[in-house]
Amino acid sequence: MFESLVYALDVTLPISLIIGLGILLKRLGWITEEFAKTGSELVFNLTLPCLLFVNIATTNLTDHFPTLLIVFAGIVMTCAFLIFHLLAYGISNKLARGAFVQGACRGNVAIIGLALSVNAFGDSALAIASMYLAVLVVPLNIFSILTLYYHQEKTPSVKEVTFSVLTNPLAIAITLAILVALLPIQVPKLVLDTGNYLAKMTLPLALLCVGATIRWQEFRSSGILYWAISSKIVFIPVVATALGFYFGLRGEELGVLFMMTAAPTAAAAYPMVRSIGGDYHLTAAIIAGSTLMSIVTSTLGLFLLREMQWV
Repeated sequence: MFESLVYALDVTLPISLIIGLGILLKRLGWITEEFAKTGSELVFNLTLPCLLFVNIATTNLTDHFPTLLIVFAGIVMTCAFLIFHLLAYGISNKLARGAFVQGACRGNVAIIGLALSVNAFGDSALAIASMYLAVLVVPLNIFSILTLYYHQEKTPSVKEVTFSVLTNPLAIAITLAILVALLPIQVPKLVLDTGNYLAKMTLPLALLCVGATIRWQEFRSSGILYWAISSKIVFIPVVATALGFYFGLRGEELGVLFMMTAAPTAAAAYPMVRSIGGDYHLTAAIIAGSTLMSIVTSTLGLFLLREMQWV
């Protein structure tokens, strides 16, 4: 239990500190609103796609494929988006609806979920988690894009939505990575090394920008914020893990399911909301709040799973 606690804190605590640093630097005037906007665009269009490409392209997808885990996680993800999409109609501010749905349903699986899975269950969980990402990150991003567009003040045409999905940098990177992983394509070491350098920029830059855009009044006055956070790091992972156990998931696969669903809201949600349209201040607060609170929920959840001998 103590080692698991240390592993989780090693991953989540530095992230929380970087967000806090972003808040501090904004107050000191070292980071501006324009920096946060430009930095978020850089993450969304370049560094995060590089991170996903390198992780997936270097994974052997032809090894043991966790079919039950992938199918079950896909069903959970789809149902979550549909349920919270309907719940969002109770929010009067239309721009906040998309931010609420994405904040509650879109986890930081590519960074925190993957790191927590490997830290908690070792290198053997890396292949399982990578295949999870390879299959589910694209539909996760598609659901997020469609959700944001649907809840804009002006609903775009099907052509506009389709174009946005097909030109989404994350979807393009994952599609190319899957082709590289499945086909006998040798990516030059220079390309992978360059991609790794860019990938390492993703988390600190994204979280600094998140911290720089946080408005404290969101924490004081927005009930939507706390509903989204509690749904993301408590309700969805508890329901998903319990149902996963019921349907036969055990050991590392159940553990990966919990870590992925319990991951806080993805930092990439912020630049996507800012780029497509929506309440990006609320999104920043959801990311920060869920990241801070997931320090407790992820370690508590792992402790309970081990105590019940589910993993």
